[in-house]
Amino acid sequence: MAAFLPALPPSDVRRAAELVYQSFNPSSTRPLSSEEQRRLSSELFELQRQWQAWGLVVPFLEHSDQNVQFFGAHTIQVKIARDWDTFPQDQVGELKALILNLTARSIALGHSKATLRKLFVALCSLAIKLAPSRWPQWIPATVSLLSSHGTPPMVIIEFLEIAAEEAYSADLLPLRKAELNATLREAVPIVAQAIGSSISLSVSERQFESAVKCLEAWLPIIPTNELNPLIQPLVGLLKPSSPAHFVSAVSAINSILSSAAFADGAGSRITTEPLLLWLTEWGHSITSEAARDGPGEVANALCKLLAALGEHSSEYLAQNIASQQRVDPAFYPVSMASSSSLRTRSQLVLNYMRLMLSFTSLPGYYGVDEEESEMTLGFWYTFQEALWSAEVSEEDRSYQESENGMMEVSKAIYSELATVLRTKVRWPSEKIRWPKGNYRRDVGDTLINAYYVLRGDMLAYYLNDLSDRLFKPGSTEWEEVEATLHCIMSIQEALPVEPDDHLSRLFSQDILDALPTSGHPRVRRTMLVLIGSYASWFTTLPYGSPLLFNVISFVANALLDPSLCLPAANALRDLCDNNRVALASHIAAFGELHAGLLGIPETEKAKVLQSIASVIQALPPNEEIAPVATIVSPIVSKLFEAIQSSTQFFEDSRNLAVQQLQTLTGVAKGLTRTSETFDLDDAPDDSPVMESARQVPQMIQLREQIVEAIRATIQLWSTDAYVSDAISELFKSITALPSDITLISLPPAPLLECVCRAAQRDLTAVWLSLANTLIMQLSPLSTFKSLRPVVDPTTLTIVCEYTTVLVETTLTMLSIPGNMQENPEIVREFFHFLEKVSHHFVAVFFQVPQAIFDVLISCAITSMALTERYSLVAASSFLTSLINRIYASEDLGDSRHTLIHRHGSAIMRSLLVGFAGSAPKSTVANLGDLFAVFVSKYPVESKAWMTQILYGDDFTHSKAGAEAKETFIKTVYAPGSGTFQRRREAVRQFTIVARGQEGSNFGHAW
Repeated sequence: MAAFLPALPPSDVRRAAELVYQSFNPSSTRPLSSEEQRRLSSELFELQRQWQAWGLVVPFLEHSDQNVQFFGAHTIQVKIARDWDTFPQDQVGELKALILNLTARSIALGHSKATLRKLFVALCSLAIKLAPSRWPQWIPATVSLLSSHGTPPMVIIEFLEIAAEEAYSADLLPLRKAELNATLREAVPIVAQAIGSSISLSVSERQFESAVKCLEAWLPIIPTNELNPLIQPLVGLLKPSSPAHFVSAVSAINSILSSAAFADGAGSRITTEPLLLWLTEWGHSITSEAARDGPGEVANALCKLLAALGEHSSEYLAQNIASQQRVDPAFYPVSMASSSSLRTRSQLVLNYMRLMLSFTSLPGYYGVDEEESEMTLGFWYTFQEALWSAEVSEEDRSYQESENGMMEVSKAIYSELATVLRTKVRWPSEKIRWPKGNYRRDVGDTLINAYYVLRGDMLAYYLNDLSDRLFKPGSTEWEEVEATLHCIMSIQEALPVEPDDHLSRLFSQDILDALPTSGHPRVRRTMLVLIGSYASWFTTLPYGSPLLFNVISFVANALLDPSLCLPAANALRDLCDNNRVALASHIAAFGELHAGLLGIPETEKAKVLQSIASVIQALPPNEEIAPVATIVSPIVSKLFEAIQSSTQFFEDSRNLAVQQLQTLTGVAKGLTRTSETFDLDDAPDDSPVMESARQVPQMIQLREQIVEAIRATIQLWSTDAYVSDAISELFKSITALPSDITLISLPPAPLLECVCRAAQRDLTAVWLSLANTLIMQLSPLSTFKSLRPVVDPTTLTIVCEYTTVLVETTLTMLSIPGNMQENPEIVREFFHFLEKVSHHFVAVFFQVPQAIFDVLISCAITSMALTERYSLVAASSFLTSLINRIYASEDLGDSRHTLIHRHGSAIMRSLLVGFAGSAPKSTVANLGDLFAVFVSKYPVESKAWMTQILYGDDFTHSKAGAEAKETFIKTVYAPGSGTFQRRREAVRQFTIVARGQEGSNFGHAW
């Protein structure tokens, strides 16, 4: 049967089958260990790699064990995919015939579905290699052969499904891909026929399900004219009495609605209108049953159908929501007495809307009683967007201004939506556990869509609902109140920041006084979050408006409740940050608030102090001095206390220190101005008034104490991750550009010294990242005064000193074998730091000792050989920046060429080896940038190095031969090739050739 394949002795076949059997059928009494499993997998892999493995195919497929049969089919697929180049091409025809016959025989023998699928995949892999030139019309030919052997229709459909999946997704070059896709299009008629013959209640549920999967696989290929005849029988199978057919039919219809052939609402006569007519007949009986008994699989499928139809037909629904035209469908899915009985388009659309609202408002709680209401939420966004772009026909224009016009009807629908969603977000009682999820957030997004249609009417409805519930006689249903507050909070981002009577009513003393002051924590928490979300709205109020102070009092009272302290602190922070000027005149009241913080947890206290600092920032600088000292001095004192008590209570002291660092960070953020806009042409805001206030002895002493506390903290806890993270956040907040300087802003130099000391004790990526930030603070570029700023000698000396410390420390750590591979975050941050130094202070590299500089460059070259992407990219970016800056710095004289003379050849070798395969493909573009800079700045030297390295006997093994190397060099240095993009393209082409990736999309992806 397969004389052209290697013949193996029966004993070898038995041993191989036993190996498979052991791997797939471990003994229940002695299961395989992970080591044994790995050994067996390795042996099977090695077995398949050998040419003799072809000889296992036939005996394995004829074996009695299903796992051995499967491995035989798998071997065919693997050999075709991996070892095709070694197979004799003059025997390809025999191989094709063999696989076809083996497949037909395996079907006849009843082999497992997994084995048959593997054989189908093998046939497709072979077709991808041969079709169409050496296997014309491979799909019809295969179907014909299988049919002649009596293959059941369902199995043929499964083959057709796999054929589409494998061939359509094949990774091929565009021309080859087009040829293969043409063979798929040729097969469309027989595919459509096979699918169509299985769309019937007379076929088994399994066959119909297979037909649906096949249709979904072929949808990108089947043209509209072949697809249209399948829609009517699919709609005909929407029989609630046959749930299995109903669910599969919905799956198929939804796939059709989302396909490219019906994109942007195309085909409304053959899809939208027949389905809307079907919904008038069957929809309400299904939704009524779901509301009464809970949704079953038919209701679930119907909800999916409604969502898919809404996504597809949103424009049709918007255009015809008030249309009096009668529908004219391509076919009628339900019995109609006569054409005169057909309903108008608006009647069908409104029926659809009622069904959607029925699912949106299903009784019970989402995730507990039902899963369907969430499926409908996305439609309301799509429909709202379609309303704005809807184009109404001339025939319907006369209705648009009436009470039954498009916008009026839409408002009625979204008003109902706002009502039912308020009910759906009602929090369940304590007896019901609402599963965690994003449902409430998703409902909030949908409420925003409703607001864009309803505008002020929506806010008015919620305020009236809130007022009715708060002031009606009898007990208050607080779950209902909380639901309304949640809805108001959810639409905040959609509301314009302008005066609003409804919001003035919401934040009035009457409403706030009606809310509980004790108990009912969820209601109070939601109100606090609501207040914080509307913090920017209070900026629209006239100066002195009582509304702002109403909510400040409400929030301040909640601070004393441990269960509400966190949302209250957050709300206070947002209110103060957005309303600094309005609150500044009441700084005394905030002083009283500060004095009453004794019972508040430290984490929340930090936010309250940030709030107070925000108000202080709005004061004139000389008036800031006393309150800043009042809130900052205790923080610094507590930090010193933590340091002093660390010998006795190390863990508690560490936690206290972290809390004080976080609190000081919050204060520093609060004191920083919120405006982020400034003119690049203006000088930095070196306000004489602020500078004068900073020079007050009390402020000088306070800043010195902060620096000393930071220094002592780092000396004690620099190896602690929590402390270092807190220090990192503090440094980012307490240092500033001259335009944003505050009373407690610290100069970067002493902080950089602290960072260096910490790094010497325990080098981490955090300290290197902080050094990066502080270096930028020292840079004169922040002045925007000159395109070529002059670095003052003192700053240069400081940068040189601390850069040398960090370089020596890091190089010592990375020189230990394995450390570079095990600490990629340190390598990455180290070169990020050096890149900033090279950009702002390039002269520093010529002041460090030459030996250290050489080791540094060698470390960068070594890092470019790492397989970890970010380390490699950081090293190459550093070298790119360094070469660019050195080359442009004429004041360095001849010394600027030292780097190239001492390390140019090694850098070039690292680049070329990376292109040839050692570097991850995703980093080649970054290496290409360095290569382009290298070649453009030093063309003569780089060409000599390229030639020497590429043609050297010690160049890394690659698939780039002498011709490819010569082409690479010529392309790089050809006349007119000096542009950056052309050299990058030359690198790309060489990389593809060197890695043997020609002829694949992966190879050509950059």
